[in-house]
Amino acid sequence: MLYRQLGQTGMNVSTIGMGTWNIGNQWGEIDQDTALNTIRSAFDQGINLFDTAESYGIPAGLSEERLGKALTGIRDQVHIVTKIGRWGRRSGQTVPMTTVDMVRLCLHACLYRLRTDWIDVMLCHEGKIEDPSIYLEAFDQMQEQGYIRAYGISTDKLKVLKRFNVNNTCRVVEVDYSLLNRKAEAEFLPYCQEHGIAVLARGPLHKGLLSGKYTPDTVFTDTVRSEWYLDATQQAKLARNLAQVEQLKTHLQPGESMVTAALQFVTSHPVQPVVIPGAKSPEQAVMNAKAGDRLLSADEREQLIQTMEMETSLAVVGS
Repeated sequence: MLYRQLGQTGMNVSTIGMGTWNIGNQWGEIDQDTALNTIRSAFDQGINLFDTAESYGIPAGLSEERLGKALTGIRDQVHIVTKIGRWGRRSGQTVPMTTVDMVRLCLHACLYRLRTDWIDVMLCHEGKIEDPSIYLEAFDQMQEQGYIRAYGISTDKLKVLKRFNVNNTCRVVEVDYSLLNRKAEAEFLPYCQEHGIAVLARGPLHKGLLSGKYTPDTVFTDTVRSEWYLDATQQAKLARNLAQVEQLKTHLQPGESMVTAALQFVTSHPVQPVVIPGAKSPEQAVMNAKAGDRLLSADEREQLIQTMEMETSLAVVGS
């Protein structure tokens, strides 16, 4: 496993992390023993960064609870990233983050569920926030008190990131970035590189599509990916993504080969992102971790891009 500095945080982390959204039943039922074994398998493979959020899980908070239990005895050997700001959103009973005390309350609840005294990276989970001043004040206080080591935001919008970095204290940002979604390359990632903001890349496998094991006949029934069928626009986007993945299959085999290529494509970007793919089994965790053995050259990255874009070119020719 290759390791790198996480921006200006002083943390040395594995290039491949693990996202724990998947272990909380939102992506389909998963029993606790499997969830805990998946986390420990990731750790055994050299993964030392785990991403979660207060809202992950059915019920909410389950992913944090399971992660905290799995890390018992090895907490000082890993880095935990968690997020606040979306508690209760699925039930329509959100916690109003209108005061510093409300932010502190949610942060302490995370500490309790995670069975830890500190959070390595605390992120604001409101990706479209207009005024982040309450979070910034609260995070500064909690950092001074030793409850968090670094903080940042999870957002795909550059203007939101700039608001959160108004005092140049945003150390980490979590953004959607993959072979199927390269929007961040235009302005977002260059801004991060210029300001020394560490990048956590969520969705590096685009919710599993880049594993290559799904086809247009696949029907997703979990609570996350079932949203792809909400309307015609979403369905058309899914069809385009699947077509691009099919094109990638002409060069790579579905499964480990495609997973490795997709993850290494992200970790090899000049901004040096850390990817946080999810896993629902120890086998998936091991497969993800193997991608941390090396980086791609610029030519190898470009070849993957050209392969993915070939599907678009063929569609234009055939129209």
